[in-house]
Amino acid sequence: MINVAVLGYGTVGSGVVEVINRNQNIVSKRAGQDIKVKYVLDLRDFPGDPVEEILVHDYNIIVNDPEVDIVVEVMGGVNPAYSFVKSALEAGKSVATSNKELVAVHGAELLAVAKANNVNFLFEASVGGGIPIIRSIIRSLTADDITEITGILNGTTNYILSKMSDEGSDFESVLKIAQEKGYAERNPEADVEGYDACRKIAILTSLVCGKQVNYEDIYTEGITKITDIDIKYAKAMDCTIKLFGTTKFEGDKIYSMVAPFIIPTNHVLGNVNDVFNGVFMHGNMLGDTMFYGKGAGKLPTASAVVSDVVDEAKHMGRNIMTIWEQDKMELADILDFQCKFFARVKSTKEEVEACFGNVTYLEIPEASDEIAFLTDKISEKDFQEKIKNLDLIYRIRTTL
Repeated sequence: MINVAVLGYGTVGSGVVEVINRNQNIVSKRAGQDIKVKYVLDLRDFPGDPVEEILVHDYNIIVNDPEVDIVVEVMGGVNPAYSFVKSALEAGKSVATSNKELVAVHGAELLAVAKANNVNFLFEASVGGGIPIIRSIIRSLTADDITEITGILNGTTNYILSKMSDEGSDFESVLKIAQEKGYAERNPEADVEGYDACRKIAILTSLVCGKQVNYEDIYTEGITKITDIDIKYAKAMDCTIKLFGTTKFEGDKIYSMVAPFIIPTNHVLGNVNDVFNGVFMHGNMLGDTMFYGKGAGKLPTASAVVSDVVDEAKHMGRNIMTIWEQDKMELADILDFQCKFFARVKSTKEEVEACFGNVTYLEIPEASDEIAFLTDKISEKDFQEKIKNLDLIYRIRTTL
């Protein structure tokens, strides 16, 4: 019998309990022994919910109970999640979490603590919800030198951009719909400003590098400035706009950023729409590979958490090696990153060409009072210097 304690009975926590209870036979069979939820920790009470029978409000009950083998942390945030998880690992209990903030900040340290205590710290659900991307990186793609990770890592922003593209709506209108549907929080800043995707690409990059990549070092830009006019220009190029978390390994340099990109509709990520996530990776032996699925939601995320619980049950008393050292990995200066830029300006073609030379001009009926163009491949630094001489409306990076 493996006893599990679930910290947090919100959306994901209740999902974890539901998955374990509903799929009891399957989960236990794959774990090799029975899996049972012994405790659920939450500050709230849940009158009428069966969880009342196992609900506790004091974490010490869990950490001091020798019968608890695995702790599931789905509280969110860094504190008190960090102290709870660390003390559980030190007490000889494995931990499974979906907490991207915790993993991005303390992942390397908690993996070291788990190794020292011969237990496991797993976090599949922290990136991509139900998509098995982390397990694939640390176990399935170990023969490859990964040269690129590019992902649509946030379902809220992908829903908004998809809706804007499909219906021609403006950002604020679609955001309101997303909030009404429960896809966006009342305060959507973490999603729409790219912070959520930033933490996720930091985790993936850390795992590929084997060292700590601090999310604060990653250039991050959200989607709040994208307009319906930008969408129309993208369509005129047979393209779409997606918020990417991307890391590219170019020689001894590592470029990492979160930003909107214009990509061709036939791009492997071009048809990842609605609340779905997609992660593209390139390895020097494997070539291109793609992971696709629901990146959030109660049951998809809970399913990934329970998969980690099963993995930990199968490896009781044995640490699963994950290479993620606490030494910091320095990222290359994003100003040296090169791509083609799409720009809209209130300037003349003569002024544009004086700055950028030959460019590709674009026109749409809805924006006859401006000039839009596509540059050749250019560094961030050079683009910023040249665009200072023009009256810029907005610019978007492209994969073209």
